[in-house]
Amino acid sequence: GHIIAVVARSALKGAAKTGAYTASKAAALRIIESLALEVRDAGIHVNAVSPSTLDTPPNRADMPKADPSKWVTVEQLADAIVFLSSDAAGAFYGANLEVYGRV
Repeated sequence: GHIIAVVARSALKGAAKTGAYTASKAAALRIIESLALEVRDAGIHVNAVSPSTLDTPPNRADMPKADPSKWVTVEQLADAIVFLSSDAAGAFYGANLEVYGRV
């Protein structure tokens, strides 16, 4: 089986005024890593994806001056999740794919 968690780029680095958010994402990543070690001998793959800003209508509305061409599309994020769910990622346990686009 496969478990894929979507965390965020902020799981890896803090930023001003986002302490609770970054802490929760970092904690989620540590849980994924720990769970992966607990269940890998049962053949269960537990991994994560950490996208940067996603190109969604709400993000475009909230950041009208930003350049969304640099953001990650929902399809690109889905591709990463599909990869981690495939046989091609059979050696991945506790991995975190950084899906950043060009930001």
